[in-house]
Amino acid sequence: MNEVVSLIVAPAAGLFLGGAFFGGLWWTVRKSVSSGQPALWFFGSLMLRMSITLVGFYFVGQENWERWLLCLLGFVIARLLVTWLTRSLGERPACSPQGAGYAP
Repeated sequence: MNEVVSLIVAPAAGLFLGGAFFGGLWWTVRKSVSSGQPALWFFGSLMLRMSITLVGFYFVGQENWERWLLCLLGFVIARLLVTWLTRSLGERPACSPQGAGYAP
């Protein structure tokens, strides 16, 4: 029973880690645009996000490849969710098929 619980927790942890990683990336890009030293923001953010993600994967996966895989699946799903949530309204595709990519 304990193994089943750990297999359920692994994708949730992957979602959390992915949300923190890609949400942090989105925040970094927005913050660095108005900064005088964007390289410092990107480098510092990369180090922090990678450290959190690698430590999280290490503790979740331990020595079980199924947990590693489920955590990775949650991480990829979080990437898709953060990408979808952070799009601006201007970048979202139009609902009507009329004029999609066609000049008037």
